[in-house]
Amino acid sequence: MTLKDSNGITLQDGDSVMVIKDLKGGTDLKRGKTFKGIRVTDSEDSIEVKDGRGTLVLKAAFLKKV
Repeated sequence: MTLKDSNGITLQDGDSVMVIKDLKGGTDLKRGKTFKGIRVTDSEDSIEVKDGRGTLVLKAAFLKKV
């Protein structure tokens, strides 16, 4: 299974990604926030990133590879 970002580029474990849209939720994320060392999940459209104390699960459609 391949996971692709918003531009269609394949994402792999350890890649760096940037948020392309402001995301509201339990933790608000602003456009341009970068995450390093992502983990690809078993789901075909989401990844896990570490943010401070916890782990966030984000949809790949709102991310682009840096």
